[in-house]
Amino acid sequence: MAPGDLQEVLAALPTPPTVADLLVGLGKADDAAVYRLAPDLAIVETVDFFPPVVDDPYTWGAIAAVNAMSDVYAMGGEVLFALAVAGFPREMPKAIIVEVFRGGAEKVAEAGGVVAGGHTVVDAEPKYGLCVTGRVHPDRIFIKGGLRAGDRLFLSKPLGTGVITTAAKNDATTDAVVAGAIASMLRLNRAAAAVAREAAVVGATDVTGFGLLGHLGEMVTASGVGVEIEAGRLPLLPGAFEMAAKGQFSGGMKRNRRHVESVFGERLSIDPAVAPELASLLFEAETSGGLLFSVSPERAGDVEAGLTARGERGWPIGRVVADPIIRVRP
Repeated sequence: MAPGDLQEVLAALPTPPTVADLLVGLGKADDAAVYRLAPDLAIVETVDFFPPVVDDPYTWGAIAAVNAMSDVYAMGGEVLFALAVAGFPREMPKAIIVEVFRGGAEKVAEAGGVVAGGHTVVDAEPKYGLCVTGRVHPDRIFIKGGLRAGDRLFLSKPLGTGVITTAAKNDATTDAVVAGAIASMLRLNRAAAAVAREAAVVGATDVTGFGLLGHLGEMVTASGVGVEIEAGRLPLLPGAFEMAAKGQFSGGMKRNRRHVESVFGERLSIDPAVAPELASLLFEAETSGGLLFSVSPERAGDVEAGLTARGERGWPIGRVVADPIIRVRP
């Protein structure tokens, strides 16, 4: 659902009862629910599924699994196990379904977990994903409302999966460009979450359907502070800017942009020197995007060093400011 539609639906629900051990729930919506089991142990619970984003069934299952598990990492947790959630047309060959399940199961195993069961239904449009259970220390949970003025912002994956997969559906890009996007979508956010934990990160989310500025907007609203983004520092997947220049945006880009503009109004500022194609990419929906988190200036170097030591990349893209704004500079 579009972010505005989702907020409208959730606002119509009764106020959930207060449960002392429910540390994160609908009362302060985040990337996943967190329930405390003991003073030093809480479980993280999330669910995510979607139709195919690529043609190969194994790769689709693997991407869907990585995307679902990302919400556990966005809360600072580690994956324990998952249940598959799937719907397939009755006439779909079973060999294809096997490959979807195999792709998902192998990615969960890579994350240190296991697919322990699931549920399937007959559906005209195929869908696949996971309900994921993870664990986290109750005192080390990442939350969207954890931004602090003066922090540095980091992003752990380049932007552009949405515009590239849309271009692929329209036969408007190359195999090499699509391969780059697939490689990014298949990368777990596990290492980035581990580095963020070591750096005492509090404010974090992952960049998915609401786009970079949509998810940043959630963090700004929850934290009561603002952000300044340096557009020139933003990492883009190869071919992403070119696909944006061709107008290969998903329908989610316009919905996300309308929502952020309606919520922030004049508190949203994009410098005219920022290329329009890049500005639109900041609102484009992403699939299995990176972790977006803030860290104190004193620990920013630790983040870069920690990611490098694990063979990963991370990009400093801006900073947190006191005023509740979103400002994008060249």
